[in-house]
Amino acid sequence: MGGVKVVIGDRQKKVKLPVGMRLLIRKCCAAVLIAEDFDERAIVAVSLVDDEEISFLNGKYRGKDLPTDVLSFPLSEEIGVYDRNPETGEVLLGDIIMSLERAERQSVSYGHSFQREVAYLTVHSLLHLFGYTHKEGALKKLRMREKEETIMTRLGLPGTCSYVVDEFIQTRR
Repeated sequence: MGGVKVVIGDRQKKVKLPVGMRLLIRKCCAAVLIAEDFDERAIVAVSLVDDEEISFLNGKYRGKDLPTDVLSFPLSEEIGVYDRNPETGEVLLGDIIMSLERAERQSVSYGHSFQREVAYLTVHSLLHLFGYTHKEGALKKLRMREKEETIMTRLGLPGTCSYVVDEFIQTRR
């Protein structure tokens, strides 16, 4: 029987974490595992940070010295092959690092709630841990976006716009 243990660390002081946010993050992680038909016990670490810390990590690991919204660090080098906790047998999926400062600004910019933005970033980054990407062409970007929106809709947090990728449509003309 599956399930996910989500270890959440709030390492920032700039954005007050709303009541229920930890539960929402856990529900998002569980929804991704269900959508992926992942039926093993798993563990994922989610660290909530500020722009300064995520900028440092983005520079260190991706060579981009600027803040971003979320970073995903899978523990496996190969998609579908996972390390396990030897004591519990849980699959170790990886780490998610999220800037709450950036998420708060993006929620205002996109015109939806802070909770929806954090939920979306959680789903998005966990899908990266499962090997989804939006950097390798329009078709992969479209597939990832469809998966994200399906999960967000199941969570009761659907988007308000289409996820059709213009680049993909233009290449098919």
